[in-house]
Amino acid sequence: QVQLVESGGGLVQAGGSLRLSCAASGRTFSNYDMGWFRQAPGKEREFVAAISWSGGSTYYEDSVKGRFTISRDNGKDTVYLQMNSLKPEDTAVYYCAARRGGVNYNARFYNYWGQGTQVTVSS
Repeated sequence: QVQLVESGGGLVQAGGSLRLSCAASGRTFSNYDMGWFRQAPGKEREFVAAISWSGGSTYYEDSVKGRFTISRDNGKDTVYLQMNSLKPEDTAVYYCAARRGGVNYNARFYNYWGQGTQVTVSS
């Protein structure tokens, strides 16, 4: 089992920045590929970004490219999502997730999930 705990969400004005953190425990963190997903009210959970177990490969949803950066520190068992130039449409609950066997854009292929952290961007 892998336990994931997100933090860092909050209320920010459009154009502002937030950094989300996801702390892992329970298994060897460096064995897992990690993803960030988000879910807005009335919408399906969607892919935001992902990073391979080594940190050597990163992937982004088109609407966040150039604004969000995913990174990880395997020594601290933590994955981060730096979010800059935030827009009201980025408002959602953000979840981190873990899987083994390669990065995937589909939430159904992730085995472990955190509880989520709310990000609200005001216009």
